[in-house]
Amino acid sequence: MSTNDQNLSKEKLLAEIDRLKKELKKRKKYGLVWEDKPEEVFEMCKEKLPVLKEVKDKEIITDKNKPVNLLIEGDNYHALSVLNYTHAGKVDVIYIDPPYNTGNKDFIFNDNYVDREDSYRHSKWLSFMEKRLKLAKNLLKDTGVIFISIDEHELAQLKMLCDEIFTEKNLVAIFTWVRKRKPSHLDTHVRKNTEFIICYAKNLNYLLPLKSSLAEDEKPYPFYNSGNSRGVLQFPANFVKVNGLKDGIYKPDEYKDKKTLVKLLDKIEIKNGLITNSFRLEGEWRYSQKSLDELIKNKEEIVIKGRKFKPYYIRKLKGNVDELKNTMTILGATGKIKKINNPEFYEAELQIGTNEDAEQELAYMGIKFNNPKPTSLVKFLIKIATIYSGKNAIILDFFAGSGTTGNAVLELNREDNRDHKFILCTNNENNNGNGYKIAEYICYPRIKKVIEGYKNLKGEQVEGLGGNLKYFKTDFVDAEPSDKNKIRLTHQATEMLCVKEGTFEKVIDNERFKIFKNSNHYTGIIWDQTAIPEFKKVIKDIKGKISVYVFSLGDETFDEEFTDIKQKVKLSPIPEAILRMYRGIFK
Repeated sequence: MSTNDQNLSKEKLLAEIDRLKKELKKRKKYGLVWEDKPEEVFEMCKEKLPVLKEVKDKEIITDKNKPVNLLIEGDNYHALSVLNYTHAGKVDVIYIDPPYNTGNKDFIFNDNYVDREDSYRHSKWLSFMEKRLKLAKNLLKDTGVIFISIDEHELAQLKMLCDEIFTEKNLVAIFTWVRKRKPSHLDTHVRKNTEFIICYAKNLNYLLPLKSSLAEDEKPYPFYNSGNSRGVLQFPANFVKVNGLKDGIYKPDEYKDKKTLVKLLDKIEIKNGLITNSFRLEGEWRYSQKSLDELIKNKEEIVIKGRKFKPYYIRKLKGNVDELKNTMTILGATGKIKKINNPEFYEAELQIGTNEDAEQELAYMGIKFNNPKPTSLVKFLIKIATIYSGKNAIILDFFAGSGTTGNAVLELNREDNRDHKFILCTNNENNNGNGYKIAEYICYPRIKKVIEGYKNLKGEQVEGLGGNLKYFKTDFVDAEPSDKNKIRLTHQATEMLCVKEGTFEKVIDNERFKIFKNSNHYTGIIWDQTAIPEFKKVIKDIKGKISVYVFSLGDETFDEEFTDIKQKVKLSPIPEAILRMYRGIFK
């Protein structure tokens, strides 16, 4: 070999070493690494785009003034993809009960059960969960939380996966749930009777405290937290009460003691112990502006005490409440929780239901389903996560199974006078080979019975809780971005747009445009651009803002055509808005 050839080979070798060094730097120094296994439902989305198609004969409406709940039949990856367009950043609480990957025919991957001898068993489960949890994270509000039921088979892997997706700092708690009153005698080494529920926040900085119920006494919580970054909070007029300051005008100034410095940035006027104008305070706050806005929205009490201008949030509680810690055992459907000093031992008397209770619940409805969760458990989790979120939280369960989450939401709405909405996503697979398909013959009938009422096994009439439900199936449109497919996607996306806007009642339905409404909002969909003048005439007497979707082969929003009523409409081009979202998640 010549000297030149040797030098060239040496240069190539050094270049390859440099490339490998850069590649290694990209890799994790700590974390979860697994063999990513291709999944057919994911690969399918490269050629077909999911949409929703309503099954009209399964609609349930008992009160048009109440919110509409959703049941989506199909693979939950496809359902979550659609929801990334319709519900991004809108969901308050997610509860899921995914397959535990025990190796005992509980986890299906690419249409085949994964058994315990499969050497890629954990990799398949992690690939499956990662894709869905990433999509689910996009749906949560900044103040949102996710609860995931799991057992010891994948607890460690799930914790590390969630640390990557939601980040470790957003772990809220790991609950321990006692699922059986008496453990099985068939357990080989240890008789197990517990499972776990992992809870992560979308952003812990925005998460208000999780509480099971409110207490009768009032407890002040200071906004000020020495050591936090300084920031500015905006308070509204006629909202903040004052203790220890006389009525009058107070000019902008600094108020400090040994540990705190609060800057009043605006002049304020106090009348009858209330600050009558909006104002700003600068300080080291534990609450963000979003958290403060949530407190204001829910009309929580905020008080400034004394001459240091330090605000306090007065939490008004109504029951037995303990602060959540990282290891808890859940002890009561009434909302009691108890810190456990030794996580290996538990109180014997449990008030939250077990698997046996859940099976009995379904049996009374004439429904069979393996390993359901009790309604009382899911109610408890929803309650602690929504106690400050007002009346209209959105609850998602994309492993809906027997429909426990929907049942829990309907019960909470009745008990607490709420208007929470649920979204259930489930496949329609054969339930453990018994001939009953999950969506059609288990989940939907259960929700229908809870809404409308039913006769139980004893022949007793059980009153319905009321509510509304729309039933959808996932459908598909060719992904090739031809003009023909764009036109087809626009026509197929009608149900998606109605779901996005929450408007299901038809006002006008013709070949050129459609208009839908709910009790306080309208949605317009224009297929033919030449129909814009006619559409504008129709909506001129409608009060309030209207969401308008206009078909365009490109990204044109038709702002000029709506200039004269631009304050009245919110314009979006379709299908480009949908295609843009899908390009982001299917890349």
